[in-house]
Amino acid sequence: MLSKSNPKQIFTILRCLFVIFAIANSYGQNTTYNQFWNEIQFNQTLNKKWSTEIDLGAAYSSTAASSNLFENTIQRSLRGWGHYYFSPRWKFSTFLAYYNNRDVPEIGQFESPEWRFALQGIYYFHKTGYTLSTRMRTEFRHMKNQDDDFENVFRYRHQIKYIQPLNSKVLRKGVIYATASDEIYLKSGTKVTGESFFDRNRLNIGAGYLFSDDVQIELAYANEYLPRNNGNQMTNAASLTMSFNNLFKNIKKRIESKLHDKEKKDDEE
Repeated sequence: MLSKSNPKQIFTILRCLFVIFAIANSYGQNTTYNQFWNEIQFNQTLNKKWSTEIDLGAAYSSTAASSNLFENTIQRSLRGWGHYYFSPRWKFSTFLAYYNNRDVPEIGQFESPEWRFALQGIYYFHKTGYTLSTRMRTEFRHMKNQDDDFENVFRYRHQIKYIQPLNSKVLRKGVIYATASDEIYLKSGTKVTGESFFDRNRLNIGAGYLFSDDVQIELAYANEYLPRNNGNQMTNAASLTMSFNNLFKNIKKRIESKLHDKEKKDDEE
């Protein structure tokens, strides 16, 4: 059972998954791309049960002629979330996003703007010293194909993720943590994304640091295997994510605190 797993068992499972996909990819891989993904997340707490989030993202990629992972800007995105914390173990979310896809290798070298709506649930196995979670996400994608027609794509994603604090038993200010995850993608067949039912597998291994309870950074390596009609693809990506919790609320508190200190000092003088 997952709830009885320990860190060594989790890492063993992830290593096995990596070996399996490395072997599979060695036979099916036709093209390899190097990419860089970055995202800035702004989270805002509304109350004990609800929070909102805005994500700004960009992705860069190498090409068939150049191995430079910054050769092309292939995607920019804006995503708005709503999160509901049903219980300490369950978190439900939804988002609406716009993706400006340009020269994305996986769908073809053409502009493909996309609107995306998703429903998501995360279940947490809270354990002393580490956290294990499983994420289920259903995505409805409305995107343009090479004939300038918009198609509707249905995609399901399932992820298992492991987080291990390295210099503490809990995530808090000053803590470095390691993270590993594996995710499979299943989709409906369309012209723009291909006819295969299996969309891709994504393996992530990385680390993060909490500057404070409200600011953190995470750097990861991602390996993706994508079977496509015109040849399988492998993507090796570096991923950088910055997260800010209650940024504007904290800025407001600091300004109000400075004004209060100034007024107090003026009164004393």
